[in-house]
Amino acid sequence: MPMGHTATEQAGSGGLTATEHRLANGLRVVLSEDHLTPVAAVCLWYDVGSRHEVKGRTGLAHLFEHLMFQGSAQVKGNGHFELVQGAGGSLNGTTSFERTNYFETMPAHELELALWLEADRMGSLLVALDDESLENQRDVVKNERRQRYDNVPYGTAFEKLTAMSYPEGHPYHHTPIGSMADLDAASLEDARAFFRTYYAPNNAVLSIVGDIDPEQTLAWVEKYFGSIPSHDGKQPPRDGGLPDTIGDQIRTVVAEDVPSRALMAAYRLPHDGTREADAADLALTILGGGESSRLYNRLVRRDRSAVAAGFGLLRLAGAPSLGWLDVKASGGVEVPAIEAAVDEELARFAEEGPTPEEMERAQAQLEREWLDRLATVSGRADELCRFAVLFGDPQLALTAVQRVLAISPLEVQTIAKARLRPDNRAVLVYEPTAQTDAAGTEEEEAAK
Repeated sequence: MPMGHTATEQAGSGGLTATEHRLANGLRVVLSEDHLTPVAAVCLWYDVGSRHEVKGRTGLAHLFEHLMFQGSAQVKGNGHFELVQGAGGSLNGTTSFERTNYFETMPAHELELALWLEADRMGSLLVALDDESLENQRDVVKNERRQRYDNVPYGTAFEKLTAMSYPEGHPYHHTPIGSMADLDAASLEDARAFFRTYYAPNNAVLSIVGDIDPEQTLAWVEKYFGSIPSHDGKQPPRDGGLPDTIGDQIRTVVAEDVPSRALMAAYRLPHDGTREADAADLALTILGGGESSRLYNRLVRRDRSAVAAGFGLLRLAGAPSLGWLDVKASGGVEVPAIEAAVDEELARFAEEGPTPEEMERAQAQLEREWLDRLATVSGRADELCRFAVLFGDPQLALTAVQRVLAISPLEVQTIAKARLRPDNRAVLVYEPTAQTDAAGTEEEEAAK
């Protein structure tokens, strides 16, 4: 094994294993062999997301996700996409509050190409970064914001509820997309400083999963990543801790051109990585996870007051997680009637807790979702990175479902009683503007 490596190995759930290694420059490497199909997944998580940004410079983490596909020292322009896809692979990148990730799934014999490409941009992106590429991607991101947020029905709900749930100045108050003003304000030097600080090998985890030869794979990693210098200038993210409950009901009513009335809410829930977060996940699955859930049965099937009703968990490690409620009303139904029904169901659940059948179904549902993620080489690579970056131990990815299955009905009831309450939520109500909601009425009046 090359100098600078340390390695550990541990068997995971279902026969899956992962080995861990560290290069001298601090890059953490996780390998998981899977010879079922001749493919290999490469996943690289950088420990940087929108929570690391400062006021006035939001959106830099997401902007960089785009800049990383704009060329590096030896790869010009759109070459990263062209080379991967030309070799029969697929690729992308995403940004969240807590990390930025890049990933390729390749035919196994093209693994070296993916590693070379990732190393080239980690080590030499600044060679290719200039005003032209910055301006180009700034426009792309602003256009993405228009298409996905500003110009679609309910598009800014996530942004609005996040800002309501986390107070001004909190690192999670703004979402990764960033503001138009901040994107305009970002200079080339801002971008360079951001890259130097966060896109260093000692701030990253590289996982490689699939039909691999571990010894050869590590040799390639050492060859391509080993000479990239580490960087010690990173400041830890600001503290995201908050009280367990909001202590109030924050409410905003939005009048927009939307298809129907909607009730959306965010509940403050425990940090990811805790038993309480797993208990909350089970509670939300029973209450709103699919067509067998309590809220779907009550609102869509029984009352017919809604056409859709869901309740899910946004897991966050550095701040309280959020329980996301999303109900789209049936035509003519007022939001207060829906809200009253939701509160009635939540109060009943807090009082009675889950039935044995509901616990079994919810645990089976979360187990299936976990198995689906680990069944693909790309999904497993992502999970290994996630647990390595956010919790320091990739092995936790292989045992996550065991922790969910160990949760008791009483723990589920307790978290619901403590957190799923009206005084612990931010509420967003959508009211259609006159031209959509009252169009029929106006036409009838005109006909008279």
